[in-house]
Amino acid sequence: MVGTHRFACMAFALALVSLGSAAAQEPDADVAQKRAEIDTKTEQILEKLFAEREGARELYDKSQGYAVFAATKAGFLVTGGGGTGVAVDKGSGSRTYMRMGTGGVGLGIGAQRYELVILFESEPYLSRFIEGGWNASASAQAAAGKDGVTLTSSFVDGVALFQLTDRGLMAQADVSGTRFWVVDDLN
Repeated sequence: MVGTHRFACMAFALALVSLGSAAAQEPDADVAQKRAEIDTKTEQILEKLFAEREGARELYDKSQGYAVFAATKAGFLVTGGGGTGVAVDKGSGSRTYMRMGTGGVGLGIGAQRYELVILFESEPYLSRFIEGGWNASASAQAAAGKDGVTLTSSFVDGVALFQLTDRGLMAQADVSGTRFWVVDDLN
């Protein structure tokens, strides 16, 4: 089991390095286009959430900020994935373009595309997320709980999580083992 865990950690680290390398190779001329693509996708994901989840718009309206990511997760015994998105401070309008990476050990085979929406109740929660001090596993566990608390229109520990797939809104958002970081080339 220790060997499998070590292998999973190494695979996750390799995935993060390769995602970072790909981002570093983007030419400066594509930055504005990439931002526009992320912003357009973000609006589409938010509209999808509002259409699928009653009360999500009201919770969004109460939030200080939000982060939206489009991601892909794949694996066979060792899972990994990643995506790109943006964190937005609704008060100042500032946008921070970010990446996410995830890894773990699982029994699934295949790939899945999904969208992740994180709403932040106040500026300190949003800032902590952007600065990398947000504990995804702890917040997801608190927010999702055993009964899918996120699906009630409330914040839990300052965040609300929504995970959408092509099948609709999932009962519980799973961001355990996920890391989020700022993409310097896009900011």
